[in-house]
Amino acid sequence: MDDDRKAYGGVDGAQRLPPILTSAVAEGLLAAMQRGDATVTASLDLGLSEESVAVSADAVSIRGVRLPQAVLSDAAATAEKCFEWIDGALRSISVFSEATGWVRTLRPTPDAPTTVVAGFPMHRIAGTTPLADTRAKVRALGKPRGRVLDTATGLGYTAIELARTCTEVVTVELDPAALELARRNPWSATLFACSKIEQVIDDVAQHIESFADREFAAVLHDPPTTQLAGDLYSQAFYSELRRVLRPGGRLFHYVGDPASARAGRTTAGVMRRLTAAGFVQVRRAERAFGVTAAAPGRRRSVR
Repeated sequence: MDDDRKAYGGVDGAQRLPPILTSAVAEGLLAAMQRGDATVTASLDLGLSEESVAVSADAVSIRGVRLPQAVLSDAAATAEKCFEWIDGALRSISVFSEATGWVRTLRPTPDAPTTVVAGFPMHRIAGTTPLADTRAKVRALGKPRGRVLDTATGLGYTAIELARTCTEVVTVELDPAALELARRNPWSATLFACSKIEQVIDDVAQHIESFADREFAAVLHDPPTTQLAGDLYSQAFYSELRRVLRPGGRLFHYVGDPASARAGRTTAGVMRRLTAAGFVQVRRAERAFGVTAAAPGRRRSVR
């Protein structure tokens, strides 16, 4: 956890954002009230750090601000949302996108939170966690180095993880609301602080045309579902991915659970179109729920 805290949120993440409550945290504070504790230690930044909270019979005091028992009860009753306490009100951490019409909501997990977009979690959370999911995707690329493209920023976990080994990460996000939500997520702090991460707000399906041939040593392509972003599964887009990759450069393409019928069909189509777009070594990466491929040519080490 200490490494995650440093890599994703920094050591002072709790102080940069309003206090954040989840049902688990609220339940812990209510239990402290019932026990008659004078103080209790709690995490108010989704597990990145802990701080002392003053407890009384009918409220708790967080950073000098009083939260009544009724507020804690409301938070405790909702397990799939994160809440900010701002100006005396408890607010769900969610945004409505004017660009896409999607509602994006921050959902707690055992480690970093995920985003739910139009009802779809943007990370695997069944039997795993968003950080483990992210690291499985990066491992599927091997050991990426050099300048790397991340095609969908989201909460920024992929860009942050790539930046731990790569010299530069270009991350592209269609929806400004995604970055608004990321700014309210303590686990996304490094996305905005790391000098190795270059953020682009644009539709990657169009923006990719602005990149030079052979510009990237690797690409991590983690698009939304085909229902939300079908153009990011097209052969035309895959041809652009191949164009911007250096000879031997690696691609990881997230698809979904290979055991599901829908993802199985999608995976077969993805592999067929990647091959038609000129990729070689097109293979399933079942542990990462995706497909790996390589641009033709001899791979060169880039550091």
